[in-house]
Amino acid sequence: MLAPIHDRLKAELTQLKDQQRYRQLPNLEHQGRYVISHGKTLLNIASNDYLGLSGDIALQHEFFENLQQLPTAHLPKMSATSSRLLTGNDAQLQLLENELAQWYELAGGEYGGNKKAALVINSGYHANIGILPALTALPVKTLILADKLVHASIIDGIRLSQNKACTYRRYRHNDYAHLATLLAQVEDTVERIIIITESIFSMDGDRADLPALVQLKAKDARIELYVDEAHAVGVLGKQGCGLAEETQTLADIDYVVGTFGKAFASIGAYILCDDTVKSWLVNHMRPLIFSTALPPINHAWSRFILAKMPELQASRQHLAQISVQLGQAISPSHRASSAPQDVSYQSPIVPYILGDNARTIAKAAQLQAAGFYALPIRPPTVPANTARIRLVMNAKITTADCARLIEHL
Repeated sequence: MLAPIHDRLKAELTQLKDQQRYRQLPNLEHQGRYVISHGKTLLNIASNDYLGLSGDIALQHEFFENLQQLPTAHLPKMSATSSRLLTGNDAQLQLLENELAQWYELAGGEYGGNKKAALVINSGYHANIGILPALTALPVKTLILADKLVHASIIDGIRLSQNKACTYRRYRHNDYAHLATLLAQVEDTVERIIIITESIFSMDGDRADLPALVQLKAKDARIELYVDEAHAVGVLGKQGCGLAEETQTLADIDYVVGTFGKAFASIGAYILCDDTVKSWLVNHMRPLIFSTALPPINHAWSRFILAKMPELQASRQHLAQISVQLGQAISPSHRASSAPQDVSYQSPIVPYILGDNARTIAKAAQLQAAGFYALPIRPPTVPANTARIRLVMNAKITTADCARLIEHL
């Protein structure tokens, strides 16, 4: 019975290969800022490890030395073994949430404070596919307005949110005039409007204009802001809290989503929100309710990195410097259409757009031959005819490394 299905699968996979869209899991070994691929040592310029912490051996030794100081009874467990609502709500997890809330309160303190509750979730994907359906579970007529280029997890979360009371529309990427037009068209019967954006967009590496969104929010009491800071946490702000901290908009954003899986060199995600919303999510967010919690040892590591975040400003400044250095070397014909003309610092993500799939694969191979672990990003991950090399800087890359990369572009 399965043979015809297998034949169909093989035919579809062959078609992906013909279109230069076939994917395979890489066989890699990691050594600090390098990866070993096919026996060759390559500088990793494809990772979201923005601060270069995941391969920091000294940092790992410090963490484990700290653990050795603890009494055996207080060592973090290696597995949570159940969901948070059963036995998975370990002390490490509760401490992490308290410290996250304090971190954001400190970051917001310079302009009036931002006291909110933190809820830790297993991953950024779990967050976006769980929070949005939970928020829209109320029988309240709701309209979601989302940036056209939000991450796949947000798109899936929006799709799961569709019901009799909730609909959605997409506004053109970072086009706030278009968003304002859509807002002006919202019927009076709509009780709630949720605007969704990333703060740094994962493929173009550009920023949302959070102050502009806050201004739009101020014009209509029905509007709530949902900002995914996955690629900005640890990268921007004096404390490392992200673009909302840098733009002093934390207090005006209803839902701030962040991740530990990138600059934190850990795993998991979180949301900063009102305490009542946190309680609602605990009762209605399916990925939280029905998933085994992450291991307490993981939360201990996330706490360890969180305590370091305010001390890493020099790393963030170096990251900005090499990112601008690389961005200035990309010719306008290879930049994202949304990239600013002055090549000001946007993020560590610098897209090198080639358009054609085959050409992009060939360029990635050329960079790998030159000693760089660069990867082609093709549709459907990015829009048609915008295949690219997603060049990603991290704080362990030197200015000399960056100059050498530029030579090969």
